[in-house]
Amino acid sequence: MRIEVLTSLFPARTRPYEGLFAERRWAGMRARGHEVHVVQPLPFATRFLPLARWRALAEVPARELRSGVEVERPRYLHLPGRVRGNASAFARAGLRALARRARPDVVVCDYAWPAAAAVPRLVELRLPCLVSGRGSDVLEVAGEAGLADELAYALRLAGHWCAVSQDLLRVMDRLGNHPGHGVLVPNGVDTALFRPRARAEERRALALPAAGRVVLVVGHLIERKDPLLALEVFARATQAPDRLVFLGRGPLLEAVRARAAALGVAERVELRGEVAPEELARHYGAADVLLLTSRREGRPNVVLEALASARPVLATEAGGTAEVLGPLAARSLLRTREPGELARALAALLAAPPRQDELLAAVAHLTWEASFAALEGALSAAVAGERAA
Repeated sequence: MRIEVLTSLFPARTRPYEGLFAERRWAGMRARGHEVHVVQPLPFATRFLPLARWRALAEVPARELRSGVEVERPRYLHLPGRVRGNASAFARAGLRALARRARPDVVVCDYAWPAAAAVPRLVELRLPCLVSGRGSDVLEVAGEAGLADELAYALRLAGHWCAVSQDLLRVMDRLGNHPGHGVLVPNGVDTALFRPRARAEERRALALPAAGRVVLVVGHLIERKDPLLALEVFARATQAPDRLVFLGRGPLLEAVRARAAALGVAERVELRGEVAPEELARHYGAADVLLLTSRREGRPNVVLEALASARPVLATEAGGTAEVLGPLAARSLLRTREPGELARALAALLAAPPRQDELLAAVAHLTWEASFAALEGALSAAVAGERAA
């Protein structure tokens, strides 16, 4: 198939860790013999933006080859506060780029919003399209007045959608007014990279103390991930020489530092920023548990990676997290966000973690090959015109 991907989320030379799962998906599809081209419209980098934001946008290359996949990044005018107008501008820029290329067999609106804003025009052009949901691109949009209607209209027009979790599919099926129609296409996990490792060896390599337990938090330091709750839980559940390691960046960095000092655990908390996948895998190996305190999730890759690394997970209930944990959810998933209850659960999990074979079994079926096969099925249905009623 000749596949055009319209998306707002894809790695770049200047942002190599942003949306790595998307690169893995489309590089894998290319390896299976499909012709794949990615269009990622970006806002113009104007001097009216804050300096850091301007530099970040200005430095992203207009064209790039990543894992054998050509990525094109046309620019559009993005105006603060104009959500619908910005989505339309994003779609127009993407459609202009698509029009310059050979007609594809199918267009994938990957990361559903704002890419799905292009669906009406794609349908006019009689181009089969598939809307792919990842998480906040569906859940945040569905929760905002006006935008839910926009996404629902696009889904009904496209007639085809998929998502990384059953939880997301239920939302998309409801919006598309077609229960049970969406296709589950979960992300896989690279078990060659994320695998059981010797904890002591990885701690030496990462300059982490040999003594004590290591609690790992992986993700952006943003409200949705709630790193402040993770910090509170760690402070209540552990004592010296246990350590909390954050991997990620975001606007709550200074708030996390300040709260760690207020809780008296600053010397036991490390903020290591974003790391390359190879270093991330080593951190899982060095850790005793992954702590995930998100308010909203699609199907968190970090849970897949931790389990494939034979490390237990303690998570708050959000989105498709329970789907990944499977039978482990009885011990590893809490519906509460009360710090004391989470702290007691964390202490119990550290004291008596599940067996390694239980952890590995939970993700044994989540291979990238299985993911690619499911995606091929969804794309073939779109190409064949098997539209939703």
